[in-house]
Amino acid sequence: MSSTIIITVVSLSLLSLFSAVILYFIAQKFKVFEDPRIDEVQAVLPAANCGGCGFAGCRNFAEALVKAETFEGLNCPVGGAEVMGQAAKILGKEALAVEPTVAVLLCNGTPEFRPHTTKYDGVPDCRIAHSLYLGETDCSFGCMGYGDCERACTFDALHMDPVTGLPVIIDDKCTSCGACVKACPRHLIELRKRARKERKLYVACSNCDKGGPARRACKVACIACSKCFKVCEFDAITIENNLAYIDATKCTFCRKCVIECPTNSILEINFPPRKPKAEAPAENATVNP
Repeated sequence: MSSTIIITVVSLSLLSLFSAVILYFIAQKFKVFEDPRIDEVQAVLPAANCGGCGFAGCRNFAEALVKAETFEGLNCPVGGAEVMGQAAKILGKEALAVEPTVAVLLCNGTPEFRPHTTKYDGVPDCRIAHSLYLGETDCSFGCMGYGDCERACTFDALHMDPVTGLPVIIDDKCTSCGACVKACPRHLIELRKRARKERKLYVACSNCDKGGPARRACKVACIACSKCFKVCEFDAITIENNLAYIDATKCTFCRKCVIECPTNSILEINFPPRKPKAEAPAENATVNP
């Protein structure tokens, strides 16, 4: 009886040893060598895993940085230039300068300008509502106001205004991760160049209808009248699909287009108030000696 137990134990031990040896050689054969610098780069990343860099998470982005010959086309919008500089120092590469951006809403259709004409009684989700019908207003391009962008933002940089029904973006908290851009089914949020003193000048409209229908649907809709295009001296304004667009990289903030816009669809934010025009002296004014 005892000899049977001993033989069984020895057999199992030899079998385990043989299996371990086989597994060892298999592990050595298919072993994957991982660059230790990946952990170092990942440690300096913000660990937001927001996808703003275009990768699934910070780990994947760190692997891409290590494997890339240059940082061209690679950027962490949350960490910005500081984080990219630290990563470049670890890898002995050069960090390219990337202009910071901020999210803006290309719609200004508040109930004052864009009255509701129907009532939606369904799931309060922009994507679902957008797939079912045109919206509660006569503008089929404007914000639906159900908060998909707010739920997508993980930095508390965006919230829905209960009065206007439009999202409000907090510039100081916006990291340009692009989550809200992807969440909006009508593509109403854009990442634009962040200017000094958080100044912004852009066409807050996405209505591609012709002037008459667009204006009837929303009083502040762009009607593609070309007045802004004609007055711009820097080729910063283009008109396509019945809609004007201001290129943030070319705009010099002269604000002439704002004055010319007949529908007030161009917003100027964080600018100082305009100086009142001086009245011209009367031609026949009496001059006191």
